Order: sequence, then structure tokens, then C-alpha cells
Amino acid sequence: MAALAYNLGKREINHYFSVRSAKVLALVAVLLLAACHLASRRYRGNDSCEYLLSSGRFLGEKVWQPHSCMMHKYKISEAKNCLVDKHIAFIGDSRIRQLFYSFVKIINPQFKEEGNKHENIPFEDKTASVKVDFLWHPEVNGSMKQCIKVWTEWSIKIHNGSSEALSQYKMNITSIAPLLEKLAKTSDVYWVLQDPVYEDLLSENRKMITNEKIDAYNEAAVSILNSSTRNSKSNVKMFSVSKLIAQETIMESLDGLHLPESSRETSAMILMNVYCNKILKPVDGSCCQPRPPLTLIQKLAACFFTLSIIGYLIFYIIHRNAHRKNKPCTDLESGEEKKNIINTPVSSLEILLQSFCKLGLIMAYFYMCDRANLFMKENKFYTHSSFFIPIIYILVLGVFYNENTKETKVLNREQTDEWKGWMQLVILIYHISGASTFLPVYMHIRVLVAAYLFQTGYGHFSYFWIKGDFGIHRVCQVLFRLNFLVVVLCIVMDRPYQFYYFVPLVTVWFMVIYVTLALWPQIIQKKANGNCFWHFGLLLKLGFLLLFICFLAYSQGAFEKIFSLWPLSKCFELKGNVYEWWFRWRLDRYVVFHGMLFAFIYLALQKRQILSEGKGEPLFSNKISNFLLFISVVSFLTYSIWASSCKNKAECNELHPSVSVVQILAFILIRNIPGYARSVYSSFFAWFGKISLELFICQYHIWLAADTRGILVLIPGNPMLNIIVSTFIFVCVAHEISQITNDLAQIIIPKDNSSLLKRLACIAAFFCGLLILSSIQDKSKH
Repeated sequence: MAALAYNLGKREINHYFSVRSAKVLALVAVLLLAACHLASRRYRGNDSCEYLLSSGRFLGEKVWQPHSCMMHKYKISEAKNCLVDKHIAFIGDSRIRQLFYSFVKIINPQFKEEGNKHENIPFEDKTASVKVDFLWHPEVNGSMKQCIKVWTEWSIKIHNGSSEALSQYKMNITSIAPLLEKLAKTSDVYWVLQDPVYEDLLSENRKMITNEKIDAYNEAAVSILNSSTRNSKSNVKMFSVSKLIAQETIMESLDGLHLPESSRETSAMILMNVYCNKILKPVDGSCCQPRPPLTLIQKLAACFFTLSIIGYLIFYIIHRNAHRKNKPCTDLESGEEKKNIINTPVSSLEILLQSFCKLGLIMAYFYMCDRANLFMKENKFYTHSSFFIPIIYILVLGVFYNENTKETKVLNREQTDEWKGWMQLVILIYHISGASTFLPVYMHIRVLVAAYLFQTGYGHFSYFWIKGDFGIHRVCQVLFRLNFLVVVLCIVMDRPYQFYYFVPLVTVWFMVIYVTLALWPQIIQKKANGNCFWHFGLLLKLGFLLLFICFLAYSQGAFEKIFSLWPLSKCFELKGNVYEWWFRWRLDRYVVFHGMLFAFIYLALQKRQILSEGKGEPLFSNKISNFLLFISVVSFLTYSIWASSCKNKAECNELHPSVSVVQILAFILIRNIPGYARSVYSSFFAWFGKISLELFICQYHIWLAADTRGILVLIPGNPMLNIIVSTFIFVCVAHEISQITNDLAQIIIPKDNSSLLKRLACIAAFFCGLLILSSIQDKSKH
């Protein structure tokens, strides 16, 4: 009864709300959000530097998040590279001196806070020719007019907080404002607003410093400096964000006046971002970065998609007019419509134009999200709750939506889709929550990636072993489905192929499986069933494959020489070398082989009818099933305990290739030995499993941001609503891309070999042109 009610309810929901209607809703949401963000940027300004200098919030105890953009944490080498041959001056009182020390420690962490507190303090790094000086000027006075490079702060304490001092301060600010404006035309000048104090902790000789008086001085400075230029914006920038940081952390002050070290470090890092982001252009430092200029390839791609959209609209209008002419007319005697017997089939040209039209609109959304600076971006911040609560939530949903499988074989299609689905959802949560900083979670996620590659080995080996289809059509279909989206993104988002590392990894392993089985002698199940000798021949092939894997894994030089050859280098290089590719490949080097070996053993046992794969039946006899289940559970838990207790990432990565198969095999046995477990699957997870590849790739730009370093913000100020809306759009886009890829695969990869060879020649010419254009771009950049 409950199952019937569930199915009826499901049909009722599907009647009113389908995937198609969800996509329409997602399109409307994108248009509305784009319009809102565009209007907001025109009204509030498009300069993310202003947001960095004036607004933000703490994500955690020491993690500062600027409004609408991402802040990069600069390393020593990056800071020196940015500030080479530069001279920087910090001018003011003791609190500016603190900021000076924090800034210098980014360049040289060994620099000690020494010297006379009320004197100038110099710093110089001769290796980078960087000079940073602190000039002691606790108040604004007439001496500033003697040197235009002198910048100052003030001190309420010197004048005992008198109202006359405020009037004098306003006069002095007014007199030096033109000099500051003149200096700001050739240099970057920042006025640091005075931070609030914690009045309860102030010593007796500082009691006259109150937050009320500090606010009065700050308001005077802002008002005078902003009005120093007529009919134009002041060139002197207000560094007001330190005031916000101080409001949150001044309670931790030791004396009520000076900020804790973590707050000073945050302010110093903000200054570094303000100046260096536009020079070094770090991926995870979107603040103060202009939109990157369009490359030649991106311009050509935009023209192609624009022509596709125009072409489809013209085709649609012509087709619609023709349909109106052929509309059935009404019989005047009977009052019934005369129906057209002939139904016009959808042409390949229409499907092609429609697919590229949709893809063009989707790519425009990708570009807006991660290149055009239209939408906001934020840094990730990991907490246990941000990772584990969504995991529990999706597991509950996955268990709730379950159905019976069509077949009860080990790793049947529904089960593998389910497996891919829940793994992909966990990986997505891992990425958006920033859980890579938590080593136990990282190690478990590594197993999920290995499990996906295990499925690659198992699935493709099983297909070639059973079907014996080594034709070019099959290979091209798989390669097209794997790589189509990534190739388009490489063009549109101006990223190298290796950037989307998982697709190159799966592609290379697919080709390894294909070559291993297709090479002479071709051994397939049909041939092996007639003579057991062929089984040993296949095992020998697998043995040679294992030796080849071991050789490449422990011969980094040979590996790099192979993949540094042109044109392979254009595919596998990242930042000028193939080390990243070697690291990624080596990390899961054995798991595809394990998948192939598992498939061989399973299919051999199945052929000899050793397994019981009937509905509700355990896979083996009760005793053997119970024993294997016990071993699997113990192995699964043992691996989890080891991964959770891992302390050194490098050591754990070294062991991972050899031991990850333990948990994968344990899961397969736990999931498949009991007959009742093999007979059901989660339709919720399976749905996501069918678009798992698209989800993995699309997350880079339209769910995460800054090439996965941050989070896309469509709805600022409400993180929960933002995640719901961005996830909804992200899933709809991934599903649509999956359908577009399938439609294009049928057209671009025909079954007829002669037509296929012509298409392959065109594809080869396209990639040759792409390589030439890419080389021209690289030369122009350098």
C-alpha cells in the first residue's frame, strides 16, 4: 500500500514538475540573478578593491572574508616578486607600527619587533630590492608640509582628547589634503582609519581615548579627504576595513589599544592583496583583479556560438512557418480536423544547431560565473558541520528513494549508477566545504576517486571481454563522451586540458585498457571458453601491463619524457611541466588494473556458475557468504581507522595506491553478497550517477568559483539560500550538457566507417588549427 501510494505520488509530482520545467525555472533564475547583479554593480560600482578596503566579515576565528571577492594568502616568494624595486612607507602612531611589522613579516617572517618605539624603523630586503619604512608621526601637524612623502596618523592622547585638538586636526588635514592628492597621482596612498579601543582595558594615561572621539576624528578625515577634489573621486583610498576587523577582535587586546597579532596579519594581507593582485593575478585572489582580456580562441568561440544561435533561430522560424502552412484544416461538414499522416522527422542539422545553440547559452553562463566578474566569489571555510551535515542529509534522501533493480547481477547497471551518484555527491560536498584541509576526509575522498577509476577498469574490460567490439566507432564514442565538454571548456574558459585532471586520467586509462585487449593476440570470452589456455594468455597480458605501470611509476624521468613530447605536452602540461600529471596518474596507478582483474575473476566465476545471482539469494553458500561479509566489514573498518588516523599526507599518499583496493573490494562484497541488498538500489543516487562526469566538470566554474578555489555567490548575505539556488542551477546545467553530449555524439560519430573516417579527418584538422592558434597565443603572452 505504501509503495503504491509512493508511486502514485511520484507520478503526480512528475505530471506537474519535470526535468524540463526545472530547466526552464533555472533559466529564469539565471536571467533574474544576472539582471540583479548587473544593476547592483552599476549602482554600487564595479571596483572590488573598494569592497576589499571597506567591508567584509569573519568566517571563523581568524579567517576574513571580503565582501564579494576572494583574498589570496601571499607566500614569501610571491610577496617579494610583487614588491621588487618598490619603496613602501607606513606613517603614523604605534598602531600603524604594528601594521608595518605584520606587513614586513609577510616578506621576512624572521624580522623581529625591535627598535625604539618612538623612532623611524627601516626594513630592506636586498634580494628583491624592497624597502619598507615606518615613519613615526603620531599626529597631523605643520611639519608634514615640509615633505610630501610623509604620511601621518594622529594621537588623541597628546592633546588629552580636547575639542580644540579636533579643530586643529581638521585644519591640518585640510592643509595637507592637496599634497596627498598630488602624491596619490603617482603612488598608492591609503588613509588608515583609527581602530576602536576597548575602553575597559585602557590604562589611566589613555582613558581620554574614547570610541566616540575616535569616530569624530575618523569622520573628519573621511569628509575632508573625500571633498579635497572637485567633481571627481579622491585618489586617496580609505583603509576602513581595519576598523571592522578591530571591532570583532579588540576584546582580545592586551592593553585595550593595540590589536592582537592575528588581526594585524589580516590587515597586512589585505594591503598585500590590494597592491599585488593586479600584478600577480592569483587565481584565488579575485579582489582588485580586472576581467581577463579575451583571447583569440575565445573570440572565435564566441563568434561560432553566436552564429549557431542565429542559425538555429532562422531555422526555427522557417520550420515554424512551414508547419503553419501544413496545419490541418477543419472539415466544414464534420467539424473535425483532417490529420496529417506524414510526420516530418527531425533533421540532423536541426539537432546540431539546437545543441550548439543551447551549448552557447550555457557557455555564456560559465563565462559570466567564473571570468566576467558579474557574480560574486567567496573563499572556502571548513567546519565539520559544513561537511558532515550535508552528507547525512543526502544519505537519508538516498535511502528514502529506493527501487527494485531490473537484474540482480553483481555491479549491475543500476547499482553502478548508484555508486557513481553517491560518490559524486560526497566529492561535491568535499569540494565546496573546503574539507581538503582535514586529512582524514581527504584520504577517504581519495578512495572514492580510486573507486571511480576501478569502475572504469571493470566496466570497459567487461565490455571488450564479452562483446569483443574493438571497432573504431566504439572507441570514438567513448572518447567523445568523455572529452567533449572539457575541450569546449578549455576553449571558452582558456584553461589547459590537464586542468580538468580527472578526464585526462580516465581517457588515458581507457586507451590503456583498449590497447591491452586489442593487441595481438585478441583474447575475448567467446574464444577463451573454448580453451582455458586463453585465460592464461590474458593473465599474461595483465601481468605485462602491471610491469609497465610499475616501470612508469618508479621512473619519473621516462614518464616525463613520454608526455613531454609534442603534441602530448600540450595536453598534459600544467604550468610548463608534466609533474602534476605524473603525480595524479601515480596516485591511483594500480586501481584500474585491480578493476580489470576483478572483472576477469568475476566473469570467470559467473561463467562456471559458481555464483548465485538470483533475486534474494546470497552470492555464495551461507557459510562462505557470512565469512566473506565478516572479513569485508573488518577490512572496511580497518581501512577507515587507518585513513582517519593518518598524520602525514605524503606518507599516506605513498601507501594509498596499494591499499585503496581493500576498501573498494570490501564495499563491493558488502553491497553484493546479500541477495536483498543486490536486489534494490537508490534511484536518487542513480539519477546523479548518470550525469556524474558532467557534475564533476561543471562544478569547476558554476558551483565553485575561481577554478574550484572559492565558492560562487549568486545570492549574497544568505549562504544557505545561495547554496540551494546555485546547486539547483548547477544540476540542471549538468543534466542538459549530458543530453547535448549524447545528441552530438550520435551525429558527429556515425556508425558508418567511411563517414566516420571523414569526420575524424575534420576533427584532426580542427585540433591542428587549435594547436596552431594556441601556440600563437602563447608567443604573444610571452
